[in-house]
Amino acid sequence: MNGTDVRRAAAAMTAALGPVTDRDWTVRAGDLDWSCWTTAAHVAHDLAGYAGRPGDAYLPFDLRVRPDARPADVLAVATAAAGMLAALVDSADPTDRAWHWGPCDPGGFAAMGVAETLLHTHDVAAGLDLGWSMPAGLCAGVVRRLFPDAPAGDPASVLLWLTGRAALGERPRRTSWTWRAAIG
Repeated sequence: MNGTDVRRAAAAMTAALGPVTDRDWTVRAGDLDWSCWTTAAHVAHDLAGYAGRPGDAYLPFDLRVRPDARPADVLAVATAAAGMLAALVDSADPTDRAWHWGPCDPGGFAAMGVAETLLHTHDVAAGLDLGWSMPAGLCAGVVRRLFPDAPAGDPASVLLWLTGRAALGERPRRTSWTWRAAIG
């Protein structure tokens, strides 16, 4: 995956959630313990964090969205953070490695950014009672890069199952999971 994918995920988030920024974002985001506002701010935090990875450790910084920020502002911060990650991914040499529970290539960071954005947009959309579907092409890229042993099926449904958000056919909802961003 690449910076274009990160930007497309951020655009999907904004398209889905931008029209409903006048709603109450203090409600719970789907099955998460976080509010919709906190979940969207978490996306911004993760994307900025993924953009700030040096060689073998996390940088000692956190992105903090001001608590008085309106939902539209939180989406703007997430979009800006997606732009930072996309720029980093696109300017990195494919052989560059940064640390995320092991050495991770630029495509892995892009895939993690796309996953965080899509999955948490799904969570916020559920909390706001929106009928939103994750883009299949982006989901397929995330599944292919982060979950190499994933079962076949609709990419969005498979990604929701892989991350413990839904059952998949006869497969019950997962209670624990992890993705594999690090490469050998």
